[in-house]
Amino acid sequence: MKNIGILGATGYAGQQLLGLLRTHSQIKIKFIASHSYGGQEFSAIYENYSHEFNKMCISNEEVKKNLSKIDLLFIALPHGKAFEVTKKALDMGVKVIDLGADFRLNDHEIYEEWYKVPCKGKDILPQAVYGLTELNREKIANRNLVANPGCYPTASLLGLIPLLKNNLIDTESIIIDAKSGVSGAGRSASIPSLMCECSESIKAYAIGTHRHTPEIEQEVSKISKKEVILTFTPHLVPMNRGILSVIYAKLKENIEEEDLKKIYLDEYQGDKFIRIKDTLPETRWVKGSNYCDISVRVDKRTGRVIIISAIDNLMKGAAGQAIQNMNVMFGFEETKSIDFISVFP
Repeated sequence: MKNIGILGATGYAGQQLLGLLRTHSQIKIKFIASHSYGGQEFSAIYENYSHEFNKMCISNEEVKKNLSKIDLLFIALPHGKAFEVTKKALDMGVKVIDLGADFRLNDHEIYEEWYKVPCKGKDILPQAVYGLTELNREKIANRNLVANPGCYPTASLLGLIPLLKNNLIDTESIIIDAKSGVSGAGRSASIPSLMCECSESIKAYAIGTHRHTPEIEQEVSKISKKEVILTFTPHLVPMNRGILSVIYAKLKENIEEEDLKKIYLDEYQGDKFIRIKDTLPETRWVKGSNYCDISVRVDKRTGRVIIISAIDNLMKGAAGQAIQNMNVMFGFEETKSIDFISVFP
């Protein structure tokens, strides 16, 4: 039995994490912490947990005093907020999975450029492993600090990995067009997330400036073994959850769709949560699950490949993948507490 704590438990990703861990037979939740709701019962904030989980939230300031009680700390905080507590936890022998952005980028100068805050974790940054489970499973199993990937990068990278590993595309031609539900913006009140602002509409945002861009480029460059600059455009769509990523790239050679599909099947053989589909992925078939559905098409007229990838941004894009990584770190069954299909309708 492993003891865990959750810092940032009352955000969308944090509450999703708690809900999944509540059913994990090898985990005990020792404490949950919240900046906004310290001193309140969790079930008073999220009433779907009434009579199921009534633990009191402690304040963020109390977390350090409780680190000695746990084996692993989940952090689900805005960027710039995880450095100090992560250092303290690691010094005490506590493993950390950060669902935020503070340890995803290997270069602290790139982090500071894109996130506009100081990187106060330069000394521990080399200890972090990028937590895309299907890509770095062996490294994750042997590290104490995991940087859980962003939601857009998860959907996009899982779609690109087989093509990059097999050197099948011109990396200068990559364009990622991705669309996310409103929960990706977090639970804090903001005008762009109000119902009247986003309902009955779809919009592109952060064109050329989205902070997930350097994260995607970093991992694509590692796999390609050369620097890659790509185009990434996110969109907000009027639904609660889900990401659909449509990726375009120029093929280096003529290749049939069936041959590409086999490459994808071979790459993800044994990966429970990757489903290579004949039909086109839709967010409704992954909603509430840890699955990533991927389909590949070849446009012979233009010589381009089109990859469609769908995930739930709060599951495979956040809490589900964090638990998948935790299971790997502790040697548990990788699918434990996240092995279920989406709820439909």
